[in-house]
Amino acid sequence: MKQLFNTLFLVVGITTCAQNIPLYLGTYTDEKSEGIYYYNFNTKTGEISDQKLVATLNNPSFLSYSSNRKFLYAVSEVNNFSNTNSGFVSAFSVVKNGELQFINSVSSNGAHPCHIEVNSKNVAISNYSGGTISIHKIGGNGEIKPANQILNHNTVKKKSHAHSTQFFKNDLFVADLGRNFLAHYSKEDSNFVLNENYLMGKKSGPRHFKITKNGNFIYVINEYSSTISVLKNSKHQYKKIQNISTLDTNFKDENSCADIHLSNDENYVYGSNRGENSMVVFKRNAINGTLKKIQTISVEGDWPRNFTIAPNGQFLLVANQKSKNISVYKVASKTGKLSYLQSVQVPTPVCLLF
Repeated sequence: MKQLFNTLFLVVGITTCAQNIPLYLGTYTDEKSEGIYYYNFNTKTGEISDQKLVATLNNPSFLSYSSNRKFLYAVSEVNNFSNTNSGFVSAFSVVKNGELQFINSVSSNGAHPCHIEVNSKNVAISNYSGGTISIHKIGGNGEIKPANQILNHNTVKKKSHAHSTQFFKNDLFVADLGRNFLAHYSKEDSNFVLNENYLMGKKSGPRHFKITKNGNFIYVINEYSSTISVLKNSKHQYKKIQNISTLDTNFKDENSCADIHLSNDENYVYGSNRGENSMVVFKRNAINGTLKKIQTISVEGDWPRNFTIAPNGQFLLVANQKSKNISVYKVASKTGKLSYLQSVQVPTPVCLLF
């Protein structure tokens, strides 16, 4: 009987372990937060457990893996790196049990970096206060190299607030909240060269965006106007075809949009509202790219910043910055709608990375 019990205990333990995947949390450091945290996320139940601090770092507000997931990169949203008006980015090796081993740090070449994008060849860092985008290479050991190109969106009359980037094939796209456009760069030789700036609506403030896998559509969430702009590809140029509100028709107070994601099957688009403190869900028309709002649901917290979808597509997690909690939702496979499951208190959450 004892042998049977031990066998069952071992099987349950192995199964539970197999269901757990790493979840990293980037934070704003304060009296309760010290840097980057690691959790186990259960892909069957949605449970978040086993918090541990894996890197002591100042304001690691956005995280990204290397393409092979052996390395992790974090921006530090500050303006005092090496006595310059700049933030910095740090590289880590991902080692046993999710621990992070520091490799190096380099300047982000602009103040308050708030986003980092990594592909197999390049790293792009968006500097919010600096208004620059710093382009870097990665060494074979995961080391991040000093910038090989710096894109500066500032002009004499207009201040840039570069907020996020995304690589697509040989192109680079940049959401500039300050200049109110989505910049489209093409790779020429070893540098990125401006192709076009796609203006959003008046006082929109493009913050984050997602590109469909085939590159035919881009979905941009606008912080100031609380809208999503839909752009359609036409001969390697994009044209705006829709602008749709992220807010419930009954909500009349101030709101600032934050993050946006496509479902794994690209049938749904999700956005976060800071103020209304909600997640909004849209059904996506896969043929013409347009959106139809199907749900607004509370984030069960205050000031939802970044959110992420679990790799299996079955859960959505929201980082609520001011209430210091992560809310977990079940995603309905047939409708894309969200149902609230649970919440866990964490140090000041800003970015979630699976």
